[in-house]
Amino acid sequence: MESFTVRRAKTSDVKSIRDLVRPLAEDRVLLEKEAVAYYENLQEFFVAEDADGNVIGCGGLHVMWEDIAEVRTLATHSAWRGHGVGHRLLSKLLDEARDLGVSRVFCLTFEVDFFLRNGFTVMAEQSAVDPEVYSELLRSTDEGVAEFLDLARVKPNTLGNTRMITNL
Repeated sequence: MESFTVRRAKTSDVKSIRDLVRPLAEDRVLLEKEAVAYYENLQEFFVAEDADGNVIGCGGLHVMWEDIAEVRTLATHSAWRGHGVGHRLLSKLLDEARDLGVSRVFCLTFEVDFFLRNGFTVMAEQSAVDPEVYSELLRSTDEGVAEFLDLARVKPNTLGNTRMITNL
């Protein structure tokens, strides 16, 4: 494989991000989002691009609270899987979390082995936040926060996913 670079996402990348996510959403590995959701959250995203400027991977970091963020929509083009794209994107997202002052990063994934290799552990069933923070997070309308809190209302959407976390 040729080399690739990782950079912040731009508005012109949204179509490519959606094209990357679509087959994974069809396989029920990722949730497909409307284009507007990507534009609204674009500042959270990084992309990997090959030497020809094609987007070959993406991932976002969504801050949920003072000390915790979530890795979202981490995806790699099928032709590039196993070539370090996901690892480099995840490393960039974890660096971003450190820069923002976040000390823990959460993900909801089917790719347990990948995240284990990158320092994540499976979350225990109990809440990862204290009761006061839990109460505040319950006020969020963000589905990712609901998944992090393991709320029953999101169970049908996340059946089979594993909640994982790492300390930075």
